[in-house]
Amino acid sequence: MRTILIFILALQTPLLLRAQKAPSEVPTFRDISRIAGLTSPHVSTPDKKYMVEAMSGGIGFIDCDNDGKLDIVTVNGSTVDHYKSGGDLMVTLYHQETGLKFKDISAEAGLTRKGWGMGLAVADFDNDGWQDIYVTGFGGSVLYRNEGNCKFEDVTAHAGVAVDGFPTGAAWGDYDRDGFVDLFVPRYAHVDNRQFESDASCSFMGLHVFCGPWGFPGETDFLFHNKGNGTFEDVSKKAGVSDEKGLFGMQAVWAQYDNDGWPDLYVANDRGPNYLYRNKHDGTFEDVGVLSGTAVSGDGREQGSMGVAVGDLNHDGNLDIFVTNFMQESDTLYRNRGAQGFADVTNPSGIARVTFPLVGWGTGFVDFTNSGWDDIFAANGHIYPQMDQAQMGVFYREPFVLFHNNRDGTFRDIAPQTLLRKLPLESRRGVAFGDVNNDGKPDAVVLNVDGPPTLLLNCTHNLNHAVLLKLVGTKSNRAAIGARVTVTAGDLKQMEEVQSGSSYLSQNDLRLHFGLAIHSKLNTIEIQWPSGAKQTLHDLAANSIYTIEEGTGIRNSMHLGSSAGCSP
Repeated sequence: MRTILIFILALQTPLLLRAQKAPSEVPTFRDISRIAGLTSPHVSTPDKKYMVEAMSGGIGFIDCDNDGKLDIVTVNGSTVDHYKSGGDLMVTLYHQETGLKFKDISAEAGLTRKGWGMGLAVADFDNDGWQDIYVTGFGGSVLYRNEGNCKFEDVTAHAGVAVDGFPTGAAWGDYDRDGFVDLFVPRYAHVDNRQFESDASCSFMGLHVFCGPWGFPGETDFLFHNKGNGTFEDVSKKAGVSDEKGLFGMQAVWAQYDNDGWPDLYVANDRGPNYLYRNKHDGTFEDVGVLSGTAVSGDGREQGSMGVAVGDLNHDGNLDIFVTNFMQESDTLYRNRGAQGFADVTNPSGIARVTFPLVGWGTGFVDFTNSGWDDIFAANGHIYPQMDQAQMGVFYREPFVLFHNNRDGTFRDIAPQTLLRKLPLESRRGVAFGDVNNDGKPDAVVLNVDGPPTLLLNCTHNLNHAVLLKLVGTKSNRAAIGARVTVTAGDLKQMEEVQSGSSYLSQNDLRLHFGLAIHSKLNTIEIQWPSGAKQTLHDLAANSIYTIEEGTGIRNSMHLGSSAGCSP
């Protein structure tokens, strides 16, 4: 009998080992928002009588004091009455203390500009080693220069980057590779205060709702060239990106879609074709959106585009584009086929049916389980609270979607299997991704229009490995925005770029995260710096945070920590 038992166990042992090593395909989250201290609600009105009341909602990660821990910035919005009286503080800065507790330090940090906040983007525009914040808002924007240790100065006027009107999803990128990041600011519709004196309403699905953007003229966009002395020059028209058509600009993203080493610019527009500006290497751009296949859907329809994510979903070395859209349009996935342009693969990928009834906003490509393959995360929420009265199965508060990457070009929504579908429904806007407890698992923070933000701690448990890379430019801009990193670990080869401004009006962690599956070692890290320099590192241990300096190599490293905050 004992011999038989040993024989059975011997047969089962390989199966048991495989089961132990099998990575979880479904991430585990814990909502730590309240215990973390993220309690300030987004400023908004419940009825949303005007277009601007439904738009605000950026959120982001920043390390404002270089302590290696992520802090959180939320955009506050406003109301008509508040705005007429001077507005609300445009952003709230939560500093991460100890034990995943966050403290509101906005006042002592000097973030005192009032207005009607929309979005934000983080960069080190003056290369002094401290991360700065650009905030867009209805009626005006602000550039906060970090003077060190989370003390900020409003340098908007001196820098020459004030943008009035209705600026939205700004993005930083060094388009001329001179070592200083430049700033692109899209704008939405031309709306002035006279709108707030009108009681006019429009009809949507038989409901009386606010009017817009239809019926309003669009606005032009801005590109500010960084002169390297703390000031900027408006080069929008000269560069060919001013949007003289006046489309409704939402979110911009810098990324080199054609692998030529120069950052290109993608701009999601609401109710119009999207722009893909190809960098011509001479300070000018040409719009190749239509020619590339990224301006409209595969069947030629202009869509109500909101948020954007860019990354290499299928490990072919080309950056793909995901765009969140309005209801009854589906979010759109454009697969980058290199010289053949992009293909709309929304339907065959399995994304269309799930997203068709939803209004999509913040989004990102994220590897929550450290499998080495990015999944697609998106937050949703309608713009009309009146939808709750329609009795058509469409509601103001909507669920998340989380598309698992099946690694064969298809995806499946696994959100129902996670905490995401157990959370109270909200009408959400911006989402940002970053590792708040430095355990190697990316987390997410979400802006809820009518309440406090949601901080989702990634508590996935498996045996997979990961690495975090913080890049420091020398010839390149200090935050290495635009750097492209290719990581090889065993049979895994992945590529990411450092981006400032994406999702919807939001800012991800500037550090790059790579899930490595079962691989405990990185064979190579290849870096293409924004300056054009290339650098390769070999044979590094996983489960670490590496700070890599251009031309020098690893400046310091630290092991990833434990999954603090995951135990109730």
